[in-house]
Amino acid sequence: MSVDIKKVVLAYSGGLDTSVILKWLIETYRCEVITFSADLGQDDEMEAIRQKALKTGALSAYVEDLKETFVKDYVFPAFRANAIYEDQYLLGTSLARPLIAKRQVEIARQEGADAVSHGATGKGNDQVRFEISYLALDPNIKIIAPWREWELGSRTSLMAFAQKHGIPVPVDTEKPYSIDQNLLHISYEGGILEDPWREPPEDIYTLTVSPQEAPDRPEVIEITFQQGDPVAINGETLSPANLLKALNERGGRHGIGRADIVENRYVGMKSRGIYETPGGSILRVAHRAMESITMDREVMHLRDSLVPKYSELIYYGFWFSPEMRMLQKMIDHTQSSVSGIVRLKLYKGNCEVLGRRSDQSLYREDFATFEDDTVYSQKDAEGFIRLNALRLRIQKMLEKRVHR
Repeated sequence: MSVDIKKVVLAYSGGLDTSVILKWLIETYRCEVITFSADLGQDDEMEAIRQKALKTGALSAYVEDLKETFVKDYVFPAFRANAIYEDQYLLGTSLARPLIAKRQVEIARQEGADAVSHGATGKGNDQVRFEISYLALDPNIKIIAPWREWELGSRTSLMAFAQKHGIPVPVDTEKPYSIDQNLLHISYEGGILEDPWREPPEDIYTLTVSPQEAPDRPEVIEITFQQGDPVAINGETLSPANLLKALNERGGRHGIGRADIVENRYVGMKSRGIYETPGGSILRVAHRAMESITMDREVMHLRDSLVPKYSELIYYGFWFSPEMRMLQKMIDHTQSSVSGIVRLKLYKGNCEVLGRRSDQSLYREDFATFEDDTVYSQKDAEGFIRLNALRLRIQKMLEKRVHR
């Protein structure tokens, strides 16, 4: 290779792609490789991943539990904004990538590495998310993207490479999907899912039961919010990661949070994916209910107009951009009064709001009532309506004059 690389920090999952990449980097660049594996709640055996990296040739292998950081500093800020991409995707993978990239760059500085690497393909969004994050945090870092360089263009060739080098890679031929999991979601792509007409098989789902098989009795829960963030379930205060985990268990038990999506990738193509986001789906419903009584109308409408852009920035990989920092500060300001309790019913794939209350509620029963009141003169509405209709009346009168 023309680029001189001495030491690389590789984002390493222990799966087929990154296991092959680890050995390929050592052979191709004649360099040292340090692996970094983040525990974001994907239920992997992290010590086994560390040992596998070392056996495959890594100089050293970092394994870190980042679940609390992930939920507190990435998931919760996005949910304060009600972020959602194309009205369906709750951005589970998109929110994880900047955190992984950030730690890679920090480890590279600590270890004196001159490059970072990832296992994202040249067709997907993750290559963009990783690399924009790398460059935003270290403008001079070198980046190696093996899928854009090597000739190993298929799963068969990857398997052959792994076998040649004695790399153990378990592969489930019954479920040949590309899977990404963390504490917020699990996603599935590839295989039969590439046909958008095909119904996903029931056995694909991991976090949620089928709504038809969910309990016949609903479960009622209460979520407490403080300044836009959930802090307790049924009065029990929990850490961010433990709270999301508990909601995942409840939502999964009731079949909540499944989505079958055809989305527009940043690189230009459409892709079909199956998502399970049980806890996140509950949180989104609860948060909007909390905002409905605590947030000013015009502030809410202005914030809502920015949600598509905010969500797009996350999806496209611009978490560390100046526009993202600006939007986040504004959104966080809107959450100063979003505190209180929301009561929800979980039942057969649905999350229904039963009630909401807050000491900072803007809802006034004495104003909204249909009964007699002394705080609102209904006659005032006539002038309000006529003033709002004035420009429309003028336009219509002009039309009549022109067509005479």
